[in-house]
Amino acid sequence: MNKGFISCLQIFPTPDLHRTADYYHRLGFRLVPYLDSVEPHICLYRDAIEIVLTQSPNPSITPNRAIHGYGYDAYFIAENQEELEKELIESGVQIVRPLDITDYSNKEFVFEDIDGRWIAVGNKQ
Repeated sequence: MNKGFISCLQIFPTPDLHRTADYYHRLGFRLVPYLDSVEPHICLYRDAIEIVLTQSPNPSITPNRAIHGYGYDAYFIAENQEELEKELIESGVQIVRPLDITDYSNKEFVFEDIDGRWIAVGNKQ
């Protein structure tokens, strides 16, 4: 029996749950709201990716690159990055780093979400 890690869930605090949820819905994510719970949140699902949006009291999100000088806020492992990048571009998503092979041998691209997070989409080569 394998007792190791099998998955990861990304939690994104956001100043506006509905605005951020609508953004990800336009990207093909299915929304499941839990707004009447003790800690209101919205779950987002697409393929094997799950994101949980939580309500932040802050008026904006400070991305990792602003806090630490570099870094992404999430990394989605994916195949067919060419198709995904094209789909996101057609959806109006801002690509901040186009598809390329990184110095750490990942084929990836990076997009910026509606809250300013940089999210990489890639895989080891």
